[in-house]
Amino acid sequence: MSVIIKPVISEKANYLTDLRGAYTFLVNPKANKIQVKLAVEATYGVKVADVRTMIYAPKVSSKHTKKGLQVGKTNKLKKAVITLVEGEVIDIFAVN
Repeated sequence: MSVIIKPVISEKANYLTDLRGAYTFLVNPKANKIQVKLAVEATYGVKVADVRTMIYAPKVSSKHTKKGLQVGKTNKLKKAVITLVEGEVIDIFAVN
């Protein structure tokens, strides 16, 4: 199971990185905080101080067509906000 899917690059994520040294990643919805911490430490070679996770429910959308009501939904997402120990930095754009 791959724990880290990809880093989140957004205005809010970049603001948290500049302000608090916190990095945001999309992670596997089945992964727990300990697995996320170990995966970040192994991938980027840094020391993690804190992990906060949040789960986003799937978004449901529907439309009316000739064949009736078509309903679909997106996948469930889980984000992890990683706070590093003082002095540690991750260069997200350098590591694949």
